[in-house]
This record gives sequence, structure tokens and C-alpha cells, in this order.
Amino acid sequence: MPLALLALAVAAFGIGTTEFVIMGLLPEVAADLQVSIPNAGLLITGYALGVVLGGPILAVATANMPRKATLLGMTVVFILGNILCALAPNYAALMAARVITALCHGAFFGIGSVVAAGLVPPDKRAQAIALMFTGLTLANVLGVPLGTALGQYAGWRSTFWAVAVIGVAAVLAQIIWLPKNIPMEKTHLAIEFRVLAKTNVLLALAMSALASTSLFAVFTYIAPILRDVTGVSPHGVTIMLLLFGLGLTGGSMIGGKLADSRLLPALVGMSVAVVLVMALFSQTAHSVIPAAITLLVWGVVAFALCPILQLLIIDQASDAPNLGSTLNQSSFNLGNAAGAWIGGLVVGSGVDLADLPWTGAALAVLTVLTALFYIYLQRRNAHVVGA
Repeated sequence: MPLALLALAVAAFGIGTTEFVIMGLLPEVAADLQVSIPNAGLLITGYALGVVLGGPILAVATANMPRKATLLGMTVVFILGNILCALAPNYAALMAARVITALCHGAFFGIGSVVAAGLVPPDKRAQAIALMFTGLTLANVLGVPLGTALGQYAGWRSTFWAVAVIGVAAVLAQIIWLPKNIPMEKTHLAIEFRVLAKTNVLLALAMSALASTSLFAVFTYIAPILRDVTGVSPHGVTIMLLLFGLGLTGGSMIGGKLADSRLLPALVGMSVAVVLVMALFSQTAHSVIPAAITLLVWGVVAFALCPILQLLIIDQASDAPNLGSTLNQSSFNLGNAAGAWIGGLVVGSGVDLADLPWTGAALAVLTVLTALFYIYLQRRNAHVVGA
């Protein structure tokens, strides 16, 4: 089973790299395609929208298809999308290729999470999900910096060719290591969408969106914070981000262990931890060593929420786990976009960069309050049923 999870992690690594590596290649892409940096930045927005809109559609469309064939098909779409990116003759073609690539993102992580959880005993489900998402965290630690370096050395198109090769490796790994017949339950379209009427499902999705919004409201501007507030050199920023990435990787595994033992206490505890770390960062950002330690801890607590929230939505959307899990990915990406927008508004209003983490803390408080309300409803409903 670990090899099956490794196959999913390899695909997650490739998908994560292709989503985020464009951030480091914006100048090269803009210069080559003769567009402005802001227009090149819309390639990130276009990808996010592709995840938000395409994921649920594909999840519903493939609800009754064999799981292994579905995951393989989505990985093939990912490969083709990256090849189209590498061959794109102009900006419009590259945007279309990015959207095509993004279509498989949400559905792959959504369905892959359900498959990963089903490959292990019930008390190991969150750890299995976390192992799959380790591919995504390693994409930020290794894939993005290596892909950026390759693109700067050999041209931005070479990066997309390299990611396509990773996709081929992921296909081979899935063919060899994923079980041929992965258990699944047949469902109907009405049942799939009925899950959206459940309050507990909507609250779980809201927590995912809020947690992601809190993260990206600050992380989007982490480079200028480190440069202008902490006083770190450009090379030092890379090292600091590496520390953050290591925290993400460790946090994913820690969150998986906590979720398998005590899901709801872990949800509240990690959400509160994010609030405290964000508040602390507003103070430690002024000095290199304290800022580095805070970044490492921030990465741990922020990404520990990922397997926790993913398992929560799988449990609460048990009638339509594939759609529910995929919608969770859409919520994460919606939070990415909302966080960057909110952070931009705060910075644009004249707030000092050192105080931006307070915005992340305030948004994380909303995550905590939503989690407490969710637990209150769960206990009230259980009391009513018991009565």
C-alpha cells in the first residue's frame, strides 16, 4: 500500500510544481510572449479558476468510473496540458493550456484523497492522505526552486517539458502500484449534489477556504516582508522559504497523525496555533533568527490543517466523497485567490508590511470560530438524536 500512496504522491508533486513554478518564471514568460508582468500574473489566476470550476465538474462526470482509470486519465490530461504550455506560441494559447492543465488538479487531489484513505485501515486514513499531500509540499520545497532555476537557465518552456516527464513517471507508477480494482460505491447525480445541502459539509468547506485565505493573505507578500522588514538578502529569502517548505512537509505528516487520533480537537488546536503564530510573526519579523523559527513553525501548523480538513470533508460528505473532497480543493484554491486579494488591499491601504500578519491572524480567528460552531452543531445534533 505504501507504494500505491507513493504513486499518488509523485503525481501530486508534478501537479504542485506546475501550479506554483509559474510564479518564479513570470519575467521570462512576460518577456518571451511580449506581455506585461501583471498580465503574465493572470496565468496564476486562470489556473486557480480552472481548479475551482473544473474540479467539481470532473468529479461528477467521473463519479461512476473505475478509480484507477480515472486517476490515470487525469494524469494524462496533466501531461498534455504541460506539453501544450511548452509549445504555446502566444499568451492566449498559454492561458488556455494552463486552464486545461488545471482541470485535472482539483479532481485528482479530491478523488486521490478518497482512494488513499481507502487503501489503509480506518485509523490510518488521515496519514495516508498526508502522505499523498507530501508530494504537494515537496513541490514547494524542491519542484518550484528547481523548476525556476531550470527555466531561467534553459528557457521557461523547458520547465514545462520537465514537469511533463514527471507526469509520465506518475502514470507509470500508478499503472504498476495502484490496485487494479479499487473499491468504490456507485452513486447518482442527485445524490452527488445533495451533499451541498448539508450544513456540516458547507461549514467544512468554509473552514478550508478561510484557512487558505489566512495563509495566502500573508504568504503572497512574504518576499517583501523578509526583504524590507527582516532585512534578508535575495539569497536569504530563498533559504527562509526553504525552511517554510520544510515546515509544510512536517506539518502535513503531523496533521495526519493528529487527525487519525482526535480529528476535531486537532482541527481547533491547529487553527488556534495559526492565530498565535501569525500574531507572533508581527513581532519576530524584525529579526532574522526569530523570523526563521516563526516561518518554520508557521509552515507546520498551517499545513497540518490540510489532511485534517480533507479527512473531515470525506467523512461529512460520505454520500458523495469524490465531489466533497474535490470541492475541498476548490475551496483551498478559492482561499488562495481571496487571500492574495485581501493582502493586496491591506498593503495598498498603507498598512506596514510588518503588521500584515495581523490580517492573517484575524482570518485564522474566523477559522477557529467556524470550527467551534461546527462542533457545537455536531454535539447538538447528537443530543437531539440521543433524546
